[in-house]
Amino acid sequence: MNVEDLRAKIRDINDFPTEGILFKDITTLLKDGPAFRYVIEALAKRYTAAQIDIVVGIESRGFILAAPLAQQLAAGFVPVRKLGKLPAKTVHVEYELEYGRSALAIHEDAVQRGQRVLIVDDVLATGGTMAATIRLVEQLGGKVVGIAFLLELAFLKGREKLGSAPVDALLEY
Repeated sequence: MNVEDLRAKIRDINDFPTEGILFKDITTLLKDGPAFRYVIEALAKRYTAAQIDIVVGIESRGFILAAPLAQQLAAGFVPVRKLGKLPAKTVHVEYELEYGRSALAIHEDAVQRGQRVLIVDDVLATGGTMAATIRLVEQLGGKVVGIAFLLELAFLKGREKLGSAPVDALLEY
């Protein structure tokens, strides 16, 4: 298996979630055990030397990749969720979506000052959700040392919103 083999495992869904959108469905890749394992191992290999303390996963598909990646890196896992979904005291940030506003939250004790953080999500599209997550981690004093995705929709130019932390995607469309 190689990175290009993964491309064949991702299904295109026309007009989802709205008309005119071509959705990249990764569930077809995730159900393939060897392909899923390859994704986690390929991402882990890229960050083994980075001394990651915490892997932050973004709700919800980011959790699927971030948790096993944290395990591979012997790091902790921290979820970033929609506002109101975490049980303890949180900090949150509001951000713009293509169709309105949203908010993300993280437990206020999830990241300690100076900890080295890798943020993970499934897809980099316009970059708004990831930019908001970076702000949350930095607000807690974490140092974002990497941002990882399974795939990037490069034509949407999401990287431009992500600042100086290194961005890595296994696949680019």
